[in-house]
Amino acid sequence: MRANDVRETRGQPAREDQGVEVPHTETRLAGLASPFDGLLAGAATGVGSLPHRDARAAAEFSLRENELVMIPSLPRRSPAESLIAQAVVGTPGVTLGQYGAIAVDLDRLDPEAPVVTDLAADGFGGFRAFLDHASVSGIAGTTVKWSFVGPVTLGVALIRAGAPSEIAFDVAVRSVRSHVAALGRAVADALPGSPQLVVLDEPAMADLMAPDFALPPDAAVDLLSTAMAAAEPLGAVGVHCCAPADWASLLAAGPRVLSMPATRELASIGGYLQRFLEDGGWIAWGAVAVDGPIGVTGGRAWHQLSKLWCEFVRSGVDPVLIRRQSMITPHCGLGVHSVSVAERVYQMVRDIARRVRDQSTAARFVLGA
Repeated sequence: MRANDVRETRGQPAREDQGVEVPHTETRLAGLASPFDGLLAGAATGVGSLPHRDARAAAEFSLRENELVMIPSLPRRSPAESLIAQAVVGTPGVTLGQYGAIAVDLDRLDPEAPVVTDLAADGFGGFRAFLDHASVSGIAGTTVKWSFVGPVTLGVALIRAGAPSEIAFDVAVRSVRSHVAALGRAVADALPGSPQLVVLDEPAMADLMAPDFALPPDAAVDLLSTAMAAAEPLGAVGVHCCAPADWASLLAAGPRVLSMPATRELASIGGYLQRFLEDGGWIAWGAVAVDGPIGVTGGRAWHQLSKLWCEFVRSGVDPVLIRRQSMITPHCGLGVHSVSVAERVYQMVRDIARRVRDQSTAARFVLGA
């Protein structure tokens, strides 16, 4: 199977020739509530990574600070928990170096070979610690959000490590599907009754429209959609990109959640977002920038988000939906920052989340929605 030939009906089990076991809704996941049932407008949550070196402390932090609970990765605890490193563990023909670098053995790289997800591996230390702690914390039944690298970004990383482009993306989509299915089963076992929101992280999609990108846009969208199919039976699936991207292409892959930085460049995509919201989609607004000086309060970030929303409303976006079907996050993960910075960022995220709820209530009252 080549990247250009990836075509699959999302939400259906994996094809047998992909060799990926995907959880089925008619088995243990049957009857789960929607991940969005009871979710507050502007729910505060994170974007993948935290800076903690102590995995239990990270689990406690995530349970305490997030209104939508997030399973964090901990790249400062171990390079094996970095975005790409987690995905290559158990992938034949790809090895992980001591500091997180990957190497490709072309003689063993096989897109048809089974991928093994070893939850005891160092790359899943933060994941294990969270499930151990969360399983006795009384959150079973509530929605749990977690992230994994997307197949386009993983394929690009494999090409950079020396894999031929004609098989790199086949290996990538198989690896992502296999790991997502296995991690989803682990969450279901530890937290029975908890719907899952699985977000595929695709930073490479920021370069999708570059003339020298490794895939044409339609092939990249198909690849992402195929990977999403492994996550859909768990609850809902989203996609995150931490940089300006061709958001129409990301939406074409069919996520239920679009996670993106809330920057002024988004103002031109109001029509796409309106259709997405009308179809029941949610937007995780990266309202707090973390790639420069970080403020003390969320006032400025809230002002910028409000201004962006006003522009959307003027272009025809429903003022109730844009607030009600929203989450508030940092722009991206916090793995490169300190714990004290993470605490301050989350304080700002929660402050903005409260303002969103206040505005959402007021808008629904005024508009009778």
